[in-house]
Amino acid sequence: MRGIFIGWGILLFACSAGLGAARVAYAQNLRSDTYQVFAPIMASGGWATSDHFSLFASISEFAHGTSSITSFTTTPGFASYPFVSTPVVSATAGAAQVALSWTASVGFLGWTVSGYDVGQSTSSGGPYTYSDLGNTTSSTRTGLTNGTTYYFVIVPKDTFGNRIATSTQVSGTPAASSGGSSGSSGGGGGGGGGGGGGSVGLTSSATATFSGRAYPGSTVTILKDAQVVATSRIGEDAAFSTAVGNLNGGTYLFSIYAEDSGGNQSSTITVPVSITANVNTSVSGIFLAPTIDVDKSEVKRGNPIRVFGQSVPSSVVTISVNSENELFFQTPSDKGGVYSYSFLTASLELGQHSTHSNAAKSGEVSRTSKSVTFAVGTKDVTKTKETTPVSAPAVSGDINGDKKINIVDFSIEAFWYKKKNPPSAYDLNHDGVVNLIDFSIMASHWTG
Repeated sequence: MRGIFIGWGILLFACSAGLGAARVAYAQNLRSDTYQVFAPIMASGGWATSDHFSLFASISEFAHGTSSITSFTTTPGFASYPFVSTPVVSATAGAAQVALSWTASVGFLGWTVSGYDVGQSTSSGGPYTYSDLGNTTSSTRTGLTNGTTYYFVIVPKDTFGNRIATSTQVSGTPAASSGGSSGSSGGGGGGGGGGGGGSVGLTSSATATFSGRAYPGSTVTILKDAQVVATSRIGEDAAFSTAVGNLNGGTYLFSIYAEDSGGNQSSTITVPVSITANVNTSVSGIFLAPTIDVDKSEVKRGNPIRVFGQSVPSSVVTISVNSENELFFQTPSDKGGVYSYSFLTASLELGQHSTHSNAAKSGEVSRTSKSVTFAVGTKDVTKTKETTPVSAPAVSGDINGDKKINIVDFSIEAFWYKKKNPPSAYDLNHDGVVNLIDFSIMASHWTG
């Protein structure tokens, strides 16, 4: 057997035709009369065989053309490669159509989302027919048959047009405009809730149902236009499906977060949802970010610090530590969703640092958690529990309490513009009304 060196992949081969020991071959394309390897990129392990060759594993660049002779390094392992969060999708059926909207996928470790495809089928689970949607977060699928249930998935794409993630499937059943219709998908578990009006539209009994993943024993809270309208206690399977009813037609801004058994809150997912009178809407694929905390507010350099929290059971949690060189660690969550990881701080420079996490399971990736901070110094200081009520943001303008002031906070604030008696958290100068002064205060603390 001869290896032909064309690329930077490293292949480990054992040849059963009398060569005996394993050999190292450098190749992008290896072939014989009975066995071929075309452009290997990476393999998770294991091995494949023919009558003459055995392939045990391969290590190479993440994609062809992404490394050069002057900069190439091998960094195998999931935490070294980019990935994106999974879109949260809502489906609202109408007359001969289904309106879809979804949250933008967020890239990590350098992956950028350039657009989306929609997969459509009349069979649950596909096969799907895909259409390019461009870089948008909504699409109305028209020309559908009333009374037929349609199934959809939203697929983010990278800058090269490769499909890099798939949402949870949603469904909708179009019906004539004089009748009702519904969309449904994913999720399980308990919970329920009520809601009120607050939007301009026809009086109706429309319901929005939110489903996805949280953590065992946690409480999921749903806000409509910054007001709590439903809470749900989560069981051992971590799945939830919570309904908000009595909705009028119009557009609402829903926010969802969870609080774990230790009192730590997740970051908040905000989803704009358009409600049609007398039509039920499903919002599925919600994968709440893990909660996160550290055991020390200051750690003596070289000593360990522990990062912990709660996520979906048996998920893979990736922990990122913001340092001069960003560090990544991975750890599994247990059957209760609890994760914990300790690492030595010798490689961290003195000063302030922050850490956050996200989780992955069954091809779905959560949003990023809140960030927590700690200092690397000359002594160990045990961290005490912080309590910051949602109604009193730590930073003026941080409406949803994620320690950022961005378009999410602006959208919530905009709902209360010039309305009387707003909650104190949104009336930033406490003059009894949300106006341009409040937006100016928010802008002065803007983080993006």
